[in-house]
Amino acid sequence: MAGRRGRGWGWRGFAGALALLAALSALDPDGLRRYLLLAEDTRRMEQENARLAAENARLSREVRALRTDPSALERAAREELRFVRPGERVYWVGDAPEAGP
Repeated sequence: MAGRRGRGWGWRGFAGALALLAALSALDPDGLRRYLLLAEDTRRMEQENARLAAENARLSREVRALRTDPSALERAAREELRFVRPGERVYWVGDAPEAGP
């Protein structure tokens, strides 16, 4: 019976020590709470990195097209700089265009 009692106390002692360490970790500002905050920051930064990588890939494709494809360059000039060919007429539909300087 004495041997059995010693083993039982060992498990209780181990479980108590484990519970104490878990409580201290949860209450320590550099413990579990800090880990959870850093894990959330890491997840958010990984999502932002993925979004930026996709945007970089899209911009790289656009740069390659502008350097090699004359029609892509013309499209960009027409859409972004509002260039028109001589003799073309521009019809604005919807809101008036922004006034120039």
